[in-house]
Amino acid sequence: MAEVGRPHIVDDEVLQKLEEAFLNGATDRQAVFLANISEGTLYNYIKDNPDFGERKELLKQQTAYRAKQVIKEAIEIKNDKETAKWYLERKDKDFKQKTDITSNDEALQPVLVKFLNGNNDSNTTGVQAPV
Repeated sequence: MAEVGRPHIVDDEVLQKLEEAFLNGATDRQAVFLANISEGTLYNYIKDNPDFGERKELLKQQTAYRAKQVIKEAIEIKNDKETAKWYLERKDKDFKQKTDITSNDEALQPVLVKFLNGNNDSNTTGVQAPV
């Protein structure tokens, strides 16, 4: 009787497809789809070949590493000040951008007036919400 469904064998071709997918940041689910195997087949292979499990995780990190290289190049080589600011806002706790809570937004004015006056009821005299 012929087998139905995806193959259960991880051969060189399947490994190549998996590695390429992981190198491009694919999830396990995306990678097995591209390699035409089941998740169970992947996990069984990793159980029998723990070195591949470690390699898989290292390959997955390569996309983030390449992105970091692009950011580094933008800052160091191109002297891109916007990228430098963006990077510091996300990575340096001492450089967090301060949020300005003032607003000219008319929708916020009734709320701000109520808050500043200490009035929490909904019948604030002289303050109307925009329609």
